[in-house]
Amino acid sequence: MNNKITKWVFWVLFLTSITIGVVIWSLTVGSSGIPAGKVFTVLFRGTAGPEYDIIFNIRLPRIILGFAIGGALSLAGILLQGMFRNPLVEPYTLGISGGAGLGVSLNILLGFYQIGVLTLPFSGFLGAIVVLAIVYVLSLRRGSSQLQGLLLTGVMMSFVCSSVMMLIMAISRTEDLHGIIFWVMGSLEESNWLMIKITLIVSVFFLVIAHFFCLDLNALSLGEEEAQHLGIHVERTKRLLFIMTSLLTGFCVSVAGIIGFVGLVVPHFIRVFIGNDHRVSLVAAFLAGGAFLIFCDTLARTMIAPLELPVGVITGIIGGGLFIYMLAKRGKR
Repeated sequence: MNNKITKWVFWVLFLTSITIGVVIWSLTVGSSGIPAGKVFTVLFRGTAGPEYDIIFNIRLPRIILGFAIGGALSLAGILLQGMFRNPLVEPYTLGISGGAGLGVSLNILLGFYQIGVLTLPFSGFLGAIVVLAIVYVLSLRRGSSQLQGLLLTGVMMSFVCSSVMMLIMAISRTEDLHGIIFWVMGSLEESNWLMIKITLIVSVFFLVIAHFFCLDLNALSLGEEEAQHLGIHVERTKRLLFIMTSLLTGFCVSVAGIIGFVGLVVPHFIRVFIGNDHRVSLVAAFLAGGAFLIFCDTLARTMIAPLELPVGVITGIIGGGLFIYMLAKRGKR
């Protein structure tokens, strides 16, 4: 028990230190560089000036949102990989992102976004809920929430939603098409502090809830029959985990768009370096995912400054490259 606590404390402190370092770096770099000393002065003394506006109105909101979204996607990824016992499963595999993307695309096509700034995330979340309901109902028609059935149904729904989105993009006006494409590639450019606070609260809330399933996930990693012998209600646990990860993924996609590879690569590396004990890996994945997305978003807004790249492009390049490297390294063994 003491070894487990020591391991948990070590990884939490280590990843927290990395996250703080990435946050400080992100606050200092950009088209207008700010020295680290000036950053601390502005943060703790609130000195008014151009640096204050840059930090509190531009960089800090993106950092907080990036930490919340990255942590949530990584959390959803490690929960799904534990439930399916498959390291290649990620939050977007279940088709939830396709539903959210379809909801936002319809919103932009029909012009509902002109009503208010919160209509885009609301329509995205509504689309995710609809796909979640379809996937879940189809899985129940099989008699139980069979994992392979859930996976295949989710993949098929993802293809259907992607096809409808391409149809919408083909018939959209030029300005609407630009908005859909930029949203699909992912962005943390959110100036609404209320939305940022809600996202952070939702992410932390799901992290707390996920910890109640740590022992269930550890048992499921041994196999469904073994988990049942250990007293785990397998079907109920799978249903709850599926609904929880789907809601979390749908919320993230509705706020920030489709940011790929965070929920695949980060949980995979956490399992490699930390292991399969979810009492440790859940918090570790959340912290690592948050730090990773902040790092990628900082690159996205500084590489071709003052222009900005979609953060989903950066996560795809870095995350995909790291994943290929890991697979190649394992293949040599």
